[in-house]
Amino acid sequence: MKENDQENNNFRIAVPADYAGFFSHFYYAENKTAASITKTLLPTYQTILIFNFGTKVFLHSKQDTQVEISKCLVLGPIKQAFDYTLPANAEILVVTFKDDAFYRFFGNASIAEHVPMDPDDILNENCFSVLWNELNKIKDTNLRVDHILKFCDPYLRQQNTIAEQLTGFKDQTLNPIKSVASEISQTERNVQLIHKKHLGYSAKEFNRYLRFLKAIELIQDIVSADSKVDWFEIISECGYYDQSQLIHDFKHYINISPAKYLKFQQDICISKS
Repeated sequence: MKENDQENNNFRIAVPADYAGFFSHFYYAENKTAASITKTLLPTYQTILIFNFGTKVFLHSKQDTQVEISKCLVLGPIKQAFDYTLPANAEILVVTFKDDAFYRFFGNASIAEHVPMDPDDILNENCFSVLWNELNKIKDTNLRVDHILKFCDPYLRQQNTIAEQLTGFKDQTLNPIKSVASEISQTERNVQLIHKKHLGYSAKEFNRYLRFLKAIELIQDIVSADSKVDWFEIISECGYYDQSQLIHDFKHYINISPAKYLKFQQDICISKS
């Protein structure tokens, strides 16, 4: 999502090269209008840490549960879409963890996936409450990002060698689990367990998500070119068996049909690495 005006200001912030293995990007948003703004965030299979410096922000799941963000919450890996509402005078800064970085930071890969948690509850310390108070005194967004990065340094663990092979696997024509297992002479089951432990999801479910993401990106490219979407072309290009399988994935990830996605896609955001 890219918008930037005086009243509804939001933008991405690039991660310094030294931290590129831990975070994909930071995201800032504020609402200076009188009305609340509601958007939908598509699944990313990443974990996010949200700092709130303004009025309370609200997250809404497809199960119609609502969660307030008063200061700081962590959520992920994000496997299904959710809505978020920025009321008047809301201001948030979002940290997006990359690959297995959440495990390297907190010591586990998955929290309650659809229920945000206070990060202090995960570490059993009050350090994030202290961090929020420090960040709240800083008004420049880039300086806040610098402060977060310095805070993270002592917590970041060395990457597991097998997890490193899995996250760095680039050949889309091969099965990463089978390939890595063969290379290191371990069973596929053991590599699968390491994948799930460090990333918070299986390779199989992530491949399904990548297929869906490819469909979304193709649709966005077609819409941007003011062309008509050919659903059979989408099915063929993305490797779906038929239209019903495509519809099933849309319902699974964002709870709407492909046709409704076309209608409302301007209000739907995706956070790319």
